This record gives sequence, C-alpha cells and structure tokens, in this order.
Amino acid sequence: MLIFEKGKEGRGLDLFPECDVKPCLPRESDRREQPPRLPHLSETEISRHYTELAKKCHGVNDGFYPLGSCTMKYNPKINEDMAALPEFTEIHPLQPEHTIQGCLDVFKTLEEYLCEITGMDRMSFQPAAGAHGEFAGLLLIKAYHKSRGEERRTKILVPDSAHGTNPASAVMAGYSVVSIPSGADGCVDMDKLKAALGDDVAGLMLTNPNTVGLFDKNILEITRLVHECGGQCYYDGANLNAIMGTVRPGDMGFDVIHLNLHKTFSTPHGGGGPGSGPVGCKEHLASFLPSFLIEREESLVRKKAKDSIGELRTFYGNFLVDVRALTYVMTLGKEGILASSQNAVLNANYMKNKLKDIYTMAYDETCMHEFVMSLSDLKKSVGATAMDIAKGLLDNGIHPPTMYFPLIVEEALMIEPTETESRETLDEAVAVLRKLHETALKDAEQLHQAPMETPVTRLDEVGAARNPVLRYEFPKE
Repeated sequence: MLIFEKGKEGRGLDLFPECDVKPCLPRESDRREQPPRLPHLSETEISRHYTELAKKCHGVNDGFYPLGSCTMKYNPKINEDMAALPEFTEIHPLQPEHTIQGCLDVFKTLEEYLCEITGMDRMSFQPAAGAHGEFAGLLLIKAYHKSRGEERRTKILVPDSAHGTNPASAVMAGYSVVSIPSGADGCVDMDKLKAALGDDVAGLMLTNPNTVGLFDKNILEITRLVHECGGQCYYDGANLNAIMGTVRPGDMGFDVIHLNLHKTFSTPHGGGGPGSGPVGCKEHLASFLPSFLIEREESLVRKKAKDSIGELRTFYGNFLVDVRALTYVMTLGKEGILASSQNAVLNANYMKNKLKDIYTMAYDETCMHEFVMSLSDLKKSVGATAMDIAKGLLDNGIHPPTMYFPLIVEEALMIEPTETESRETLDEAVAVLRKLHETALKDAEQLHQAPMETPVTRLDEVGAARNPVLRYEFPKE
C-alpha cells in the first residue's frame, strides 16, 4: 500500500515551530489552484510505513549481493562517522579559503593518495558520478587534440565488452564510436584494433581487467599502438578494485582515468543519491582539468587550471562522498589497499572453481574480481534461463548477479563476490547455486515461477517495460 493510501483527514504531526517572520508568498499567478494532495498521517504511521518498506528491500546489510561489475560491498560505518562531523557538514562552499583549510586538505590529500594508487599526476573531484567522470576525461582528450591543431581526430575506439556508458559518453563528447571486437580469449582482438587505428583516432576507452573479469595480457601493446598513432588512452576505473596496490593504470600507458568511488573506495552506491567520479590524468593533460586545482603553498589555495574545460557542476563536487573515500584509504593504508584487491580476486576465483563443474564459464581461466557464467547450455537442454536462476536466488535470500551482460556472452550471469564476504558466505552461495542447477535439471517449471517467497513474485517485465506506470492516479472523489 502506498503512503498516499494511508491515514485520515486531519491526522498529522507538528515538525516546525510557528513562523516568527512575515510570510512572503509567491504571486497569485504562481500559486497552485488546489492544495497538494499530501497524506495525513501520524508520526507512528510514517515510521511504520518506512520500516515496512525497508524490510522489503535487500541490501548489502541484509545478505550476499554479488552484482557483477557494480561491486556492492560493505561500506564501513567509520566512513559515515567522519562524513557526519560538524566541521565538514557545517561548511559553506562560498566561505573564504582561509576558513576551509581542513576541507581543502581533504581534497588535496585524497588527490595525492589516488594519484599514487593510479599512477596519475593530477586529479579533479568535480565530476558527480562515474559516467560524469568518463565525460570529463573525454573532454580532456578533446581539448588536448584541439590545442595541437588535431581536430581531425574524431573517433573513439571502444571494445565491444565495454560498459554502455563508454560509447554514450564518447557520443556526448562529440565523437563517433568504433567498436573493437573481442577475441576468442575475451580480450581485445589485436588484429581488429590495428585495423581501426589511424590519424583520425582521438583515443581508446578501455577497462582492465575487462567486463568479463580478465586482465588483458596485451595491455602494454594496446596502449603503445594507440600512442603511436597519436591517440590518447582512457582508463575506465570501474574495475580498479581488482588491481589497486598491484599495478597502476598510469604504468600501463593510460593518460586519463575516472574512478568510481562507490565501487572501489566504499562510498554509498546508487539509489539516486550523490556520487563522485573523480577524473585523473597525466601532466600533459592537467592544464585542461575542470574548475580549479588545489595547490600546497604557504596555505592551501585554489587555482584555475590554465586551459580548463570549465565547470562540470557547482562548487567542489560532492565533498562528503570524498570524505568517506579518504577515510577508507587512510583506514586501509598501503598494505590494506593491496589486501583488499587480492581478496576480491581470491573470492572470485574461489567461487568460480566451486561452480565450473556444473556451470559453463564464459572464459575458463583465472579471473580477476568477477567471472561470467553462460547458461546457454542449460537453456537449450531443459529451458532454464539466466533469468530463472537469478529469480531463484531471490527465494534463497541472495540478490541476483548481473544478468545478460556483457552482451558478448549468451545467457550471461556475472558474479562479483567482493572482498568483504567471508568464505562461509561464499560456500553458502555456492550451495544455493548448485541446488538451483539441480532443480533446473529436475523441474525447470518450478524455476519459471520463481521467486515465490518475496513480497512481489515473478513480474511481467516485458509488460512493465512497454507500459510503465510512472505516476500515481488518485481515486476519483
């Protein structure tokens, strides 16, 4: 039941004291003709309503959440404590620099740490999310080529296993996209890459390890070839959590990078709230960074990047998200950063090897932080699909992995256990997946009906997509 369908006229609670200043109302022409149809509820009813909704949700605090390519891992509570300090929350972005030295130090310290982790020289925290950081990185590449009189470079190369935001960001930045196929090994097809290179190529967007969880063995050759044709190499930082502390994108030959702080550095993930997708680069691109850079002089000062691409959003970016990320990095330290990525790789390979005798692995070799299974054989033999297995997981208290992605794998299920899960949790998940496979062989129809134990059972997803209900219709009075 929606909150609009609860309560009774006249019921309510007082939240605000009586106004002690003269009201200033909008012009008559700007006022509503009818008051808003807000529900009338007591505080008890409101509290119970949202508690009921919370019980119907599944998050990392509820159970296993192996959403491949998204890194749904536990967010340490100390991060929230630091972000809630009044010295951070009660700062105004328009205050003079000498009154916000501590906040500027957060940015500068985090910049230095992230540059050390990634092998970049400078970093801006203006982008508000990962895709926003992608867009910023491409604008840096575009500004760089323009400054050199090479505006003929109009193409961005993107592997076919890339996140969908990669080609979308490239098009938004004014580029045409050339898709580079994957080889039989799941990595970039080197012959197809070489054929696509030319003096019209602005750059290459690449995730390494890639979307099927494999580290591209040709990465140094790839970046060398792109540089030889005059292009720039862009690193999608979505999967940095698999390699941080072991190898740096800057040392692989990448010129620009964006980071998903929610994926790698444990800040809140999704839900429509504020995010942060900082963009970093090598020195030759630093003068084009958005907005200002923070410099350590007699005090910390903001200086506009010399050839800046301009403002991407207001003020500093989502500051409190960056406070959380800095807390995480400082809590782990150098050894902890390495251990985090190593455990992510260990957990993924542990689950993969526990399942590969009954599930077909898209690429049966050592993976990084995630692996992809193909249920194509199961679908052909008994009619059980990736969707059926995913729905079956819901009845067992496990959030489904990513389904039908990447597109280069038929009936794909992408699983990312993350480093924050214990061996016991992984064993339980493996047992559930093995049980579902057995159910599929014996009675696939049972899985076609799943989930049966959730607040909402199997949905008509095609109908919902084609005929979405996007607004609440009040009953006629």
